[in-house]
Amino acid sequence: MKYVLVTGGVVSGLGKGVTASSIGVVLKACGLRVTSIKIDPYLNTDAGTMSPFEHGEVFVLDDGGEVDLDLGNYERFLDVTLTRDNNITTGKIYQSVLEKERRGDYLGKTVQVVPHITDAIKNWIEAVAVIPVDGQEGPADVCVIELGGTVGDIESMPFIEALRQLSFSVGHNNFCLVHVSLIPVLGVVGEQKTKPTQHSVRELRALGLTPHLLACRSAQPLLESTKEKLSQFCHVPAGNILNIHDVPNIWHVPLLLKNQNAHHSILKQLNLLDLAAPPALQDWTRMAETFDNLTESVRIALVGKYVDLADSYLSVVKALLHACIACSLKPSIDWIAASDLEEDSAKLTPGAHATAWETLRNAACVLVPGGFGDRGVRGMILAAKYARENSVPFLGICLGMQISVIEFARSVLGLESANSTEFDDQTPNPVVIFMPEGSRTHMGSTMRLGSRRTLFQTPDCITSKLYHNSESVEERHRHRYEVNPEVIGTLEEAGLKFVGKDYSGRRMEWSFTSVMDWSSLACFPLPRLSLSLSN
Repeated sequence: MKYVLVTGGVVSGLGKGVTASSIGVVLKACGLRVTSIKIDPYLNTDAGTMSPFEHGEVFVLDDGGEVDLDLGNYERFLDVTLTRDNNITTGKIYQSVLEKERRGDYLGKTVQVVPHITDAIKNWIEAVAVIPVDGQEGPADVCVIELGGTVGDIESMPFIEALRQLSFSVGHNNFCLVHVSLIPVLGVVGEQKTKPTQHSVRELRALGLTPHLLACRSAQPLLESTKEKLSQFCHVPAGNILNIHDVPNIWHVPLLLKNQNAHHSILKQLNLLDLAAPPALQDWTRMAETFDNLTESVRIALVGKYVDLADSYLSVVKALLHACIACSLKPSIDWIAASDLEEDSAKLTPGAHATAWETLRNAACVLVPGGFGDRGVRGMILAAKYARENSVPFLGICLGMQISVIEFARSVLGLESANSTEFDDQTPNPVVIFMPEGSRTHMGSTMRLGSRRTLFQTPDCITSKLYHNSESVEERHRHRYEVNPEVIGTLEEAGLKFVGKDYSGRRMEWSFTSVMDWSSLACFPLPRLSLSLSN
């Protein structure tokens, strides 16, 4: 197995995930099979219980793993299906070591960070790296590992040591280290500064790891003098200093790497030059350029709880982007805080309230994504009602579907107290209820998670046509509340149709109302309806 390790220095948020994904794209374009591992040094077992404001969205895998959003980048860029074990956290490592200690597996030895924690990290990496994730038999050729955080962080020290040991044990020609760093420009001087990167590389080398390539983030392309200085003081050949400057869209990053022969440097370090072909990125180039040349746009109002951090809805945004490009449109997303639509906001923050409603009315379509808790729910219900009454295309996902059911029950059925038991456990009209198999005492990994099959109830329904006239579809889920099976008949009689159900026929997955004009949020030419999804 060949390993490519991507680390980061100076500051967080430089784009290590996109860099790691882009390296994988270029290597895959050379004919190699690629898998990915993300290391998150935090103590959480997984990302499932973390606020979106902490690390962005929780990305859900087929096997139900709740992982860091970077794994979503890996899957989208590399077209692979990862597992929960492809995301390593400090919590997982310590949990596994402590379980072994309790079983007596260490035969009375004193359990220490070195060697027991570091050995567990190495064993985990080597075990996961050989798991095929691309639908083919056998292990991949290259495993790209991203180490989260910044070099020098206390919590990442055991991982740095484990990776140092791994690089030694697998051999020089089986390990390549790419260090992502920042080249800032001071406003007054206007000079590209290399000192932060020099210090970052010095820190890395002091810990026993020497970078083979530098991936330098900057606003503008690096000057040759800057590269020469970095090469001299960081002990990295000038040809291995890559510049990842700001680009119109992230699909240009693999092209940047290819144009700077990053693949050649990596393949040479891994002794794979004889096995790899020249990178074939024609389709990728066409996709990146297509987006750059789009002129027409569609305005999409995204009404959510966590709109202050766009990464909270990263997968939704990427799905909208892909769908819009397929329709030759550029998505223009208007972020609306659901609480700004509520009546209380009109009194407390009238300016924000007026702006939110103006934005909603000017949008071509409305999307209400997932979330937890009752904050902003009244605003989401108002958005759903506005869309339904004004024939505006509407898409509700997870909480958004529950919102649409609540709004329909209140406005159409006249059940003013209709609600979800998540928001009012004493409501006399519970149209959304807690799923019976869920846990009320533990939060982590207790939801309905992972890939689930949905059976279409009407063969010629619009949803089925979107999936190429399939009778069923498998999509990923993450929720602990569902539409109350006891009210399905009443809702359907009033016009809310549930066209997708689970294998039991009792759990509602997809719904639509025929009183709205829905166009899949990417302006597909479809009949009049509104769609909601449970996952």
